[in-house]
Amino acid sequence: MSPETIQALVTAYFANFQAMNPDAWIESFTEDALIYDPVGKPPNKVHETARKFFGLLSMFFEKLQISQDQVFIVENGAAVKWTMQGWAKNGKRGTAEGISVFEIHETGKIQQVSSYWDDAAMMAQVRD
Repeated sequence: MSPETIQALVTAYFANFQAMNPDAWIESFTEDALIYDPVGKPPNKVHETARKFFGLLSMFFEKLQISQDQVFIVENGAAVKWTMQGWAKNGKRGTAEGISVFEIHETGKIQQVSSYWDDAAMMAQVRD
């Protein structure tokens, strides 16, 4: 798989996440794809949990902004160092940094994402 194809897939992943667009986001994944977000928590089956997850996000956050600070592509995978800012509906803003590792299936869809970050610290910044 070409680095350009992988970069486009990763960019779509982040763009659709930021837009809180579950339908387009799900299209990037294989049917059996798993997400470890963050690593250490039980995995989520993308096609089973994404709509509920995005529903919760949109109830809490007014806006999310994610930048891909550095992208490293090797063979059928990528690691992305990212920064996220979230504006909660209560007016508070939080920032988090992390690294997500993508495993890409030969069909050109994401098979697994493992994200390393402190989600609890982000949520502590935006809670009432």
